[in-house]
Amino acid sequence: MSRYEAGLVVARRETAADRVLVLTLRHPLGEPLPAWEPGAHVDVVLRPGLERQYSLCGDPADRAAYRIAVLRETDGRGGSAYVHDELRAGDTVRVRGPRNGFRLERAPRYRFLAGGIGITPILPMLAAAEEAGAEWSLLYGGRTRAGLAFTGELERYGGRVVIVPEDESGLLDLASVLDDVSPDTLVYCCGPGPLLDAVEARCPAGRLRVERFRPKEAVADPPAEAEFEVVLARSGRTVSVPPGVPVLDAVRAAGVEVLYSCTEGTCGTCETEVVEGEPDHRDSVLTEAERAAGETMLICVSRCRGRRLVLDL
Repeated sequence: MSRYEAGLVVARRETAADRVLVLTLRHPLGEPLPAWEPGAHVDVVLRPGLERQYSLCGDPADRAAYRIAVLRETDGRGGSAYVHDELRAGDTVRVRGPRNGFRLERAPRYRFLAGGIGITPILPMLAAAEEAGAEWSLLYGGRTRAGLAFTGELERYGGRVVIVPEDESGLLDLASVLDDVSPDTLVYCCGPGPLLDAVEARCPAGRLRVERFRPKEAVADPPAEAEFEVVLARSGRTVSVPPGVPVLDAVRAAGVEVLYSCTEGTCGTCETEVVEGEPDHRDSVLTEAERAAGETMLICVSRCRGRRLVLDL
């Protein structure tokens, strides 16, 4: 996990679509930024107490700048409004990362699906798939054509990109993309929750990789929680985790410094190695295979299926 943190300057503000603002971030002294791969995101501290995660949507070969895109959320919690209304070129923001929980795995064929601002992590994936000589296609939808970002950049890919404004053509035709997925094809999808849920329901098992901007809906009748113990492998200390208290809060209350950000199980910052025990995964990041392996867990939301966990903390 990267521990890079620096104040980066907003070098440029551009409009990419209705309600979508693109920021180019550079080091104030021109120092090269940490390398990243398609699917990575950074934590951006906009001001004290206001921190958000944004996917990197520029060129990974460009170590001089990071590019992020921010959608103004009509029902957001203040982050996007701050970026659109108050953040100006020349301002400095604190940036941590990059981190990647949505890495592009090697495959001969890809099917990409994006909804709205979900195009941001997908955009550099297309360039990587193209460079690797893979066979790929993109189905990209949104409410209106004017609200779809980066359509100009996508024109160079020709017919492999299908853009579907909902007010013109209706919802995405998922059957056209998912009903004939071959065993050597990987499907990458990012966008609003309903789109991801529909794709998950239709995509063949093991083929899908998703990134969520918001956590999955909680189950209507969650199981009762019990107290359990977390053993901190590096010190041998034992911390009790009561019902309703996240592991993250319990270990921090015990004085243990842990990296974290969203506290919703969506960013992956607090992913921690499991030495012993069975996690009760409640995040929106890990794949089904990763959950089954039980080698890591997101301690901001996940718990324990037994009475004891040993974590690499």
